Amino acid sequence: MISDEQIQARVRELGAQISADYEGKTVLLVAVLRGAAIFLADLSRAMTVPVELDFMAVSSYGSSTKSSGVVRILKDLDEQIEGRHVLVVEDILDTGLTLKYLLKNLASRKPASLEVVTLLNKEGKQRVPISCKYSGFSVPDEFVVGYGLDFAERYRNLPYIGVLRPSAYQD
Repeated sequence: MISDEQIQARVRELGAQISADYEGKTVLLVAVLRGAAIFLADLSRAMTVPVELDFMAVSSYGSSTKSSGVVRILKDLDEQIEGRHVLVVEDILDTGLTLKYLLKNLASRKPASLEVVTLLNKEGKQRVPISCKYSGFSVPDEFVVGYGLDFAERYRNLPYIGVLRPSAYQD
């Protein structure tokens, strides 16, 4: 669906855009594990402003292909974010339920700014409105894997993004 070359070009564009927007500031990139880890690494190297990294792990999928709607924080931030410029780094914006919960949680910690960058935005899937300032690609409503995205912890290491065949996850 999206080649390695297309991903790398778009990540460089996002890095340049974010760097211009945050010129003169330090940005705390908060990756939502595990899917965003690869995107975070490439994005941080594409940015020219000072960056710091932190991680959160949340779960709403388990080993299913559909969100359960119940969000659990499995790993919280190590750093305080009050007064800091926080950019949440997501692999994919799907229903928006998990991200809405996460943004509400982070906003309560009083950052100077709080924005989202997502590699993928799944067309027509959002069940709640999410303000996503930076978006890499729009993708159709299919189960995608690669470049950090997985099915049951597999396929994350693919350098491209592809559609998982339904036979891989249907009974």
